[in-house]
Amino acid sequence: MPRQFSLAYLTTPGIDPVEQIKIARQADYDFVSLRTIPMGQEGEPQVHLESDPALMEKVRQTLKDCGMKLFDIELLRIREDLPADYRPAFEKGAELGATQVLTSVWTKDLSFAVDRYGAFCEQASQFGLTLNLEFPIVSELTSMEGALALQDQVGAPNLKILMDMIYVHKTGVTPEDIRAVDPSRFGVIHLCDWPADMAGRQDVEVVRGGRSYCGEGVVDLEGILKALPENVCSLELPNLKEIESRGRAGHAARCLETAKALFSRL
Repeated sequence: MPRQFSLAYLTTPGIDPVEQIKIARQADYDFVSLRTIPMGQEGEPQVHLESDPALMEKVRQTLKDCGMKLFDIELLRIREDLPADYRPAFEKGAELGATQVLTSVWTKDLSFAVDRYGAFCEQASQFGLTLNLEFPIVSELTSMEGALALQDQVGAPNLKILMDMIYVHKTGVTPEDIRAVDPSRFGVIHLCDWPADMAGRQDVEVVRGGRSYCGEGVVDLEGILKALPENVCSLELPNLKEIESRGRAGHAARCLETAKALFSRL
């Protein structure tokens, strides 16, 4: 079966889920990934489907009309001041067809994180959902080793490791490192590339708005992807300059075009 692709929220940030679904359909993605657990960031639509039945129905109908499938919802953050119960958000995501939830750790207290993941995995299991633990370099858990250790401590079958290509690259994870891990421990793959030219830019700027199209940066994408299982790839590729130049729809289409070109070489 050919590799399947989803359009992540951050690739076309700041738009409501209905418009994102339409863009994903227009560009011919297999799935769409929606931010239905908002982070409260400036310019981000505050989408709470569990308390907005009109929007919930509109999203459901748009998915149906466009023939699109929802792959995952995001972003569940582990932090002391955030909710301890996400079942309402999980329920609505599952009703729309989601099978995955994106998560990351934003506390230095790893024992707290382990406890929270145990609770959230149990909550998610009630709706057939799998949590995916990412290790962003801007968070408090920033390595594959740390993510695997936390996964071991939680011991939940529905907790997988999310592999984002730029974080794999920036933390020095090699294909050999990946092949040493049971492939069943990995979940969602985030596709993007890290720019070769970093002149005048900080890492956080690239993470949030300057990632490169697949194959146009310095990440060993071919080596990493050959080492990983053939899971669904979500295109998470925020690039503000490209959005300004191409528009959100044009940028989303270019992301998928370069991703498919990459896989044609594997």
